Amino acid sequence: MIHLVDTAHWQFAGLVAGFLAWILTMITAGLNEWRLWQVADVSVITSGVAWVGIWRVCFYSHVLPNIENCQSINISDTFVPVEIPVAQVLIMLAVVCGLAGNISAAVAVRMAYFSLEERRNIRLVFVLAGTLYFLTAMLSLVPLVWNMSSVLNNSTIDFPPEFYLPAAPVRQQVGSAIGVGMFASILMLISSLLFLCYRYFFKNIPLDKRFERKYSNNSLSILSSVFTTLPPLSCTFPCADKPDMIP
Repeated sequence: MIHLVDTAHWQFAGLVAGFLAWILTMITAGLNEWRLWQVADVSVITSGVAWVGIWRVCFYSHVLPNIENCQSINISDTFVPVEIPVAQVLIMLAVVCGLAGNISAAVAVRMAYFSLEERRNIRLVFVLAGTLYFLTAMLSLVPLVWNMSSVLNNSTIDFPPEFYLPAAPVRQQVGSAIGVGMFASILMLISSLLFLCYRYFFKNIPLDKRFERKYSNNSLSILSSVFTTLPPLSCTFPCADKPDMIP
């Protein structure tokens, strides 16, 4: 048996961090606060603030002041900038890839924390988990950075009339969803590095056990070969079968 428990403590922490980052990535995908639009006309949007996400646009109105009024954004809508449909695709790919990364990481940590008869594939599983975590982080970072850049450049969106939003806001800010997504991506990158840097070594196998395992199968054959190569014994003392040599 090969015991690698002491070699994977950091990777266990990476698994926990990767799972938390995956949960935060799903939360980021569902949040509406990717962009905060400040509008001057408060006749419909009474709060003066509209939340522009990648799936919907929401605001509070005087008609139903306690309920968010939302309009959906589809990937086929022609009025949205290209970074929004790209974000819809990439963020969902990040969720799927993060799930695969968590499964691979759990298998890798289990292989290290339990006894193994075979160790040839353990390094490959750790590299696979780290690669999936890294890919998840990149799939999240691209839409997050792209949308944040659009907000900082004060890019506008020409919404149709049923959205009740102006063509350009008075001011727009980066929403909390981008901050949550950035934190999740950084956490995912840390998990990726922990798994990609994994190195295993023999720690709990005693030295005598290694030699015993190596030579146990050949011990009898070695002893027999030694005895067969010894020269025959000569009779240097009085022998019973040679009475003439007895004094």
